[in-house]
Amino acid sequence: MSVNDLSNDEFERLYGPWATHTPVDVAALFNGYPGTWWVAGGWAIEAFTGVERDHEDTDTCVLRSELAALRKHLAGRFDVWAAGTTALRPLLPDDDPDGAADDVLWETEGQVWTRRSAQDPWEYDLLLNPGTADEWVYRRDESIRMPMSEAVWERDGIRYLQPEIQLLYKAPGLRTKDQLDFDNTLPLLDGHRRRWLRSALEQNLPGHPWISAL
Repeated sequence: MSVNDLSNDEFERLYGPWATHTPVDVAALFNGYPGTWWVAGGWAIEAFTGVERDHEDTDTCVLRSELAALRKHLAGRFDVWAAGTTALRPLLPDDDPDGAADDVLWETEGQVWTRRSAQDPWEYDLLLNPGTADEWVYRRDESIRMPMSEAVWERDGIRYLQPEIQLLYKAPGLRTKDQLDFDNTLPLLDGHRRRWLRSALEQNLPGHPWISAL
């Protein structure tokens, strides 16, 4: 079990609470950041559809290959912790700050968490994605790729993951909220987006119920 598998109450008892943020806060966090970032999850779906929904958190993504730039951007404002399936540990400011992710992180660590101090709540959970500034890569199947300029769109200074990609991430869980997101998004998907999502689902989740709907 990883820290991500704990209930909210269990997590808060062991590690402390999370602050609440919106995509506007994320954009402010990355103001001046030279790397690549975007908002994913339910916020990305809501931005595309215009349908308001509840949000447990704000899924924010950065590139794993740009970890050194991220640490430099956050330095002096936040403590940075590496989070994975086996541990949660600090990345100290002087601990190889220019090191590549593969040299600094354990293989099981796919996120970094930030907070101002141990007395403050956790602020941002940043998911580390494969790919480059030029190319988005699906972390569950790296053969599925898209130019980054097409994978991310922007509104009011906030970068969001395209809805067809976000639905691909949601498809394996098929929770009630995932199905609702699909139902709200489907009528707004043009033929190109539908074909892309259908192909990706056929490759990764053959037989998925969304395939016939597309």
